[in-house]
Amino acid sequence: MSFNQDVPLAWFLLLSAALFSLGIIGFLIKRNLITVFMSIELMLNGVNLSFVAFAHQWHAVKGQIFVFFVMMVAAAEAAVGLAIIIAVFRARATLAVDRIDLMKL
Repeated sequence: MSFNQDVPLAWFLLLSAALFSLGIIGFLIKRNLITVFMSIELMLNGVNLSFVAFAHQWHAVKGQIFVFFVMMVAAAEAAVGLAIIIAVFRARATLAVDRIDLMKL
C-alpha cells in the first residue's frame, strides 16, 4: 500500500496566513516592545513559508534564495532591534509602547 507523501500547497499557504495573521494581531494588540518585535518576526516567518512553498511547487530556486536574503535582513533587524530595545529600556525603564516617548526628555 502506497501513500502520497506530498502535502498540498494550500495547507502551507493556510499555515503561512495563520502565522502572518497572528503576527499582525500581536503587533496591533500587544503593548510590550518585545512582543511587538516578536510579532514582526512571526510575520516574516509566515512570508518565508509561503516563498518556500511556492518555490517547491514551481521547482524554482529563486524563492528559496529570496528567503535566504529575508533571513539575513531579519537577523540584522534582530541585532539592531534588540540593541534599540535595550537602549530604550535603560533610558525609560519601561518597555510599554504607549509609555515610550523618545522625543521628550
